[in-house]
Formats: sequence, C-alpha cells, structure tokens
Amino acid sequence: MKGIPVLALLVLLVLVAAAASLQDLAVAADDAAGGGVPDGVCDGKCRSRCSLKKAGRCMGLCMMCCGKCQGCVPSGPYASKDECPCYRDMMSPKTQRPKCP
Repeated sequence: MKGIPVLALLVLLVLVAAAASLQDLAVAADDAAGGGVPDGVCDGKCRSRCSLKKAGRCMGLCMMCCGKCQGCVPSGPYASKDECPCYRDMMSPKTQRPKCP
C-alpha cells in the first residue's frame, strides 16, 4: 500500500518537470521570434537613463519604450537619443511630443 502514493508522487513530479520544460521551450521560441526583451535588460538601461530624474514616471515610460524598441535605450542620462532611432522617434499621440525620456 505504500507503493501507490510513492508512485503517484513520482508521476506527479515527472509531469511537473515536463510542463516546466515545455514552458521554457515556448519562452525560448517567443524570444527567437522577436517576442521581446527580458525585463532585466530594460531595467538596467532605464535605471541608468533615469538616474537624474524622478524615478516613477521616467522609469515607466523608459521601460515601455525599451520594450517596444527591442531593448535599445540611450546609454545614460545625457546620451543623445540618436543612439536609438526607435526610442527617439516615438511620439505621444495627443501632443506629438517625444514619448521616451
């Protein structure tokens, strides 16, 4: 009788491992297809870009722009937006002002 719960636990463990592997494959396929940029990449670049500004609004806008521009963010708080044309050219739809800080 002890063998049945151990067997069930082993089967459950194998199913969980298989599901995790399939999820990793799906994430890798999305990244290979241009699915996005890992948050850690944009987080570090935007912390540098927004280091001299109030973090809340600047970080939020920078993270959005970084994600849409495949991880391209100008290299520092004073860096030219010309380093990243996508970042530079993104405009606010209402005011037509630059969207990215």
